[in-house]
Amino acid sequence: MSLSRRALLGTGVALAAVRVEAATGEKNTGTTVTVACADRMPEIPPDRQSDAQKKASAEFLAGRGTPVFGPFVPLLRSPEVMLRAKAMGDYLRFKSSLPPKLNEFAILLTARHWSQRYEWGFHQPIALKAGLSAEVATAVAEGRRPERLDEGEQVVHDFVTELLNQQAVSDITYQTAVRRFGEQGTIDLVALCGYYVLMAMVLNVARTPLPKNAPPLDPFMCAT
Repeated sequence: MSLSRRALLGTGVALAAVRVEAATGEKNTGTTVTVACADRMPEIPPDRQSDAQKKASAEFLAGRGTPVFGPFVPLLRSPEVMLRAKAMGDYLRFKSSLPPKLNEFAILLTARHWSQRYEWGFHQPIALKAGLSAEVATAVAEGRRPERLDEGEQVVHDFVTELLNQQAVSDITYQTAVRRFGEQGTIDLVALCGYYVLMAMVLNVARTPLPKNAPPLDPFMCAT
């Protein structure tokens, strides 16, 4: 049995379709079926957690008011990493100098770049609630530049897409961001992108299942 590498690109989630070739005793038949990718790092039952994992889980619950969830489930395999990721996320999500709408817009752009369905499914409703228009979110999901962006959205879109695609930003893009958000806001935006790239990597590697009733995000590459 072999897995098509192209079928795995752009998915990284439990609902990804993979190409499976069923072999007979003499030769490969080439039969194609669709299967669900298994969660590689599911929740660890409390009775199987190490002391460090139990302590980290309790600290997470005390700080977030909810048990370990989403990307923090696989991150719990390294409790110190999980707690430090939580601390950074606490600032970037809840205390950032950027307005919530622009913060969430940047997260969606990062989720789309990585085709990270959990990240998208969790944050798209939050972005809409924060004031991002459904039309803008749909355009991002489809890989298009939104037609109507306000000034702040345009700055975030240009900065984030350039940073993700080029791994740097031009002088004009940098200067525009600093004029709009200041140096602190610009660094907060860079940190936000980096943080959600980390989370996308974790979720893609772990194949964490989608949240319930998550809005869809289709991969750009299909199984062949």
